[in-house]
Amino acid sequence: MNLLGTFNVNPKVPEALQALRELAFNFYWCWNHETIELFRRLDRDLWDKAGHNPILFLGSIDQKKLEEAANDEAFIAHLERVKDLLDEYLKANKWFVRKSGAMPNGTIAYFSAEFGLTESLPIYSGGLGILAGDHLKSASDLGLPMAGVGLMYQEGYFRQYLNADGWQQEYYTRNDFYNLPLTPEKGTDGRWLKIELDFPGRKVFARILRAQVGRIPLYLLDTNLPENSPEDRGITNTLYGGDRETRIQQEIILGIGGIRALKALGISPKVCHMNEGHSGFLALERIRLLMEERGLKFEEAREIVSAASVFTTHTPVPAGIDEFSPEMMEKYFQNYYPKLGLNKKQFLGLGRINETAENAPFNMAYLGLRMAGYINGVSRLHGEVSRNMWKDFWPGFPGEEIPIGHITNGIHHRSWISHDMKSLFDRYLGPKWRENSTDTTLWDGVQSIPAEELWRIHELRREKLVNYTRRKLVQQYRNRGLGKSEIDMAREALDPTALTIGFARRFAAYKRATLILRDKERLSRILNNEARPVQFIFAGKAHPKDDEGKKLIRELIHTMRNPEFRRRMVFLEDYDIEVARYLVQGVDVWLNNPRRPLEASGTSGMKVLPNGGLNLSIPDGWWAEIEHPTAGWTIGSGEDYQDQAYGDAVESEAIYDLVEREVAPLFYERVNKIPRGWVERMRLSLMKLSAEFNTNRMVREYTNNYYIPALGCYDKFLGDHCGKAKKLAEWKARVKQEWGKIKVETVTVDLRDDVKVGDSVKVESVIQLGHLKPEDVSAQVYFGPLNDARQIVNGRGADLQTTAHKDGRYIYQGGIECVQSGRHGFGLRILPKHEDMINAADLGLVYWHQG
Repeated sequence: MNLLGTFNVNPKVPEALQALRELAFNFYWCWNHETIELFRRLDRDLWDKAGHNPILFLGSIDQKKLEEAANDEAFIAHLERVKDLLDEYLKANKWFVRKSGAMPNGTIAYFSAEFGLTESLPIYSGGLGILAGDHLKSASDLGLPMAGVGLMYQEGYFRQYLNADGWQQEYYTRNDFYNLPLTPEKGTDGRWLKIELDFPGRKVFARILRAQVGRIPLYLLDTNLPENSPEDRGITNTLYGGDRETRIQQEIILGIGGIRALKALGISPKVCHMNEGHSGFLALERIRLLMEERGLKFEEAREIVSAASVFTTHTPVPAGIDEFSPEMMEKYFQNYYPKLGLNKKQFLGLGRINETAENAPFNMAYLGLRMAGYINGVSRLHGEVSRNMWKDFWPGFPGEEIPIGHITNGIHHRSWISHDMKSLFDRYLGPKWRENSTDTTLWDGVQSIPAEELWRIHELRREKLVNYTRRKLVQQYRNRGLGKSEIDMAREALDPTALTIGFARRFAAYKRATLILRDKERLSRILNNEARPVQFIFAGKAHPKDDEGKKLIRELIHTMRNPEFRRRMVFLEDYDIEVARYLVQGVDVWLNNPRRPLEASGTSGMKVLPNGGLNLSIPDGWWAEIEHPTAGWTIGSGEDYQDQAYGDAVESEAIYDLVEREVAPLFYERVNKIPRGWVERMRLSLMKLSAEFNTNRMVREYTNNYYIPALGCYDKFLGDHCGKAKKLAEWKARVKQEWGKIKVETVTVDLRDDVKVGDSVKVESVIQLGHLKPEDVSAQVYFGPLNDARQIVNGRGADLQTTAHKDGRYIYQGGIECVQSGRHGFGLRILPKHEDMINAADLGLVYWHQG
């Protein structure tokens, strides 16, 4: 049969129900329980069958049911109420607007390789994507002027199932864009809005689709177009799939293509936020545009872009960073870097620590570090790890002065909380908790919730989790071709009243999914204790190329087949947002036992907080920051073991001890059928941790610490014909050229034998600055306590003041204020200084006097 053409058939939604389509095309529905309930009311079974996709749902529903709903006064009233909620949400004055009338205006573009909004838009793989989705949702809640930029994957991330041996198998399903809540962006001619990029020997085109996330538009690029070759149509086929060449192609489209897409839409972002190095090329495109539009030199344009860029690293290991060979970079950028006014060596140096290392790969994290004025890790501990990991990027600077901060991740409460807990909070905390989730005094209202009511809701969610798990297991076993006896056993798996522990995340070796299997005899005794039974639910995917991760899954499956484990341990295939939602809403305890300090943040355990779940965790990532240890249980004391096998043995025993001697006894100790001690621990977790570990707090921190300063810098540097940017670039070039001429001639320290707390030790130095002036530098005495290795820890610099000069020789004087006792050390250093530099390490220059 010859296909003459294609067309799309849309559902015939009655006029009275037209608001359903408006609701469906705004992802606000996925964190608004009232809207979800409205769709479910039309056809509950079909809503689940449609994968919670409102467009597919409306396109599949029986026309008769739509007609019945259009004539149902109760349904129409429900529809109008939900539509009013959306209208009110979109129009209301939000935090960003209320914060300051004088706040700089301008779009903040948030770039990520993946976005996890809901299970029906499968363009995410795990933590990074879920965080990006939650970030946009909170940005919408807070009213930020933000736009998201990502890729629209035809197949997304892989789907998972296990074969008869328990080995992970992968398959892909194609996303039907016409049945997703996506809107094609069109030009004035009514055609798809497209951007083009120069690839080796050809043009590659990408169209733009929009996912509306509350107030925030998320623009997604897709190369599956007839104008492209079959190979190029597949560039945006899969998330984290293909080879290195596919990866660089995707990152060019995300970074360079993303900026061009915004420009085509009439959006000129003032601030760009890069998540990991995936979108790092965007900085180059912003520079190119400024050079073209403003007639700037590379370094001048770079000052503007750097001052208005945020780079967030999400990995604690160098192996997690994308690198490309010089040959690959030359292949894709040989016609691009001349437009930046750079030669090949200068261009490749942007992605290297040592800019002159000819054979070194191009590192996308180094590009981000070099191009962003604001850099952060995603937890306090991860900030420390990142500063240590990249300390060679800023040689000569103490660890605490490496310009990498931290903003601890969070979760979007309303996306993860169960409908039952939401209703409970509405009754006892009032509706303000939804948008004021960072208000600690508001969470004090948890104290007023009766223990019986809080526990009843939690037990209901555990029952729902067990029922959901049984349904999933039955389907898994049927798909595997197992017999009736196995399927019947799946229907009775788990106990809806037993202590339930969840473990679900990416199956990477460092996350140690099988740590609890080290002593199977003891584990069996814990699980099958008649008086205090315990059960585990596992879920998670291993990367398709990670055989070690797949072996962990298979080991779990083989263990679960043993009679003593099969009813107490289960594995749910194809971990996604839906599975995660059931788990975090229903488990009693969330287990997190990575090998410290390899968990950058780890947001999965945060998702149980507003649902009343408790954490049992290694003090890694976010859990290392908790100030209320009795709000959960901590495994160990933060030891970092050199011998991994020994560390695994110690920490597995610690888990057994905690579960057997503390967790289970507290759970089963009942007074009038209520575990009073457990409920009090739930209250503490809800009150003290929920207010802190959420994305409303996180996005506010990004706004106050990075976005607002960056918006101000962008306007400042772009004003007066980019005068400040030009002057700063000129100043930096001069300082770099003259830096080697600095010389400290003498240092005199008035150091008495008996120095007491409160004394000031006077310091004087004669310094040659060459052609530099005192206003170009900061001369400091750097001092602090000494450790056993005679290294200064927690040091600080005190500026010395110029008192006289002659022939380029300057006398500097100052003092060391002694505020604590103990052995101290000091040194003298010189740093570049300029009022428009974001931080003192911006140039990477520091002069230390050798004595």
